[in-house]
Amino acid sequence: MTANKSGDPLTLNRLYGRSKGKKLRVGHANLVETLLPKIAVPAEGPVTANDLFGDDIPLHFEIGFGGGEHMAARADMLPQHGFIGCEPFVNGVAMALSHIENWQGMGPLPNIRLHMGDAMDVLARIPDGSLSFVYLLHPDPWPKARHAKRRMMNDGPVNLIAAKLKPGGEFRFGTDHDIYVRHALMVMQRHRDQFEWLCDGPAQFQNRPGGWPETRYETKARTVYGHEVWYFRYRKK
Repeated sequence: MTANKSGDPLTLNRLYGRSKGKKLRVGHANLVETLLPKIAVPAEGPVTANDLFGDDIPLHFEIGFGGGEHMAARADMLPQHGFIGCEPFVNGVAMALSHIENWQGMGPLPNIRLHMGDAMDVLARIPDGSLSFVYLLHPDPWPKARHAKRRMMNDGPVNLIAAKLKPGGEFRFGTDHDIYVRHALMVMQRHRDQFEWLCDGPAQFQNRPGGWPETRYETKARTVYGHEVWYFRYRKK
């Protein structure tokens, strides 16, 4: 089974995939230079709500936020919560910054902090039991069996997520890739002592739950490629 390949992104201590795409537009490049340093997660030391937002507010953590649509929509939905987003792809970071600067023409989102790089580096510095939500939405599936150890949904990252979530906190995972969904289900079966799957039947993982904003990638997966999309919610015990 691919889920049992040795190693994972945590033990390998290596971030796979590209970090740059097409050249940034001038406006996006300016945001990376000017706005990102102001809202970046500090490079060292503990990562806490008080340090980032000046108050002990609920913390959300998104691993690989893509273009940032989900993160921005959730931050707008929950203005009294703090959001930490991590993404290694500079073009995605630039797009997220444009959302943060002026979300849907309604002004800036002050409750987001970003890290351009490996999410595991930041997650490891968050004190245990600090997070209310963790999101892993449409991660790279690395569909070849020999690449299974590169998948973020693996024992090392899942154990770290479990450690950082509060009891009752929620881990949300979404994918449109049939190989990855089977792999993820096998992994989460091994973590039943840490997580309760919030599911009463297929309708709950085949339909996007309320409060789960749709991303641009998800829309494309469904409408352009005709992929089915699966949504999973797990509660930390």
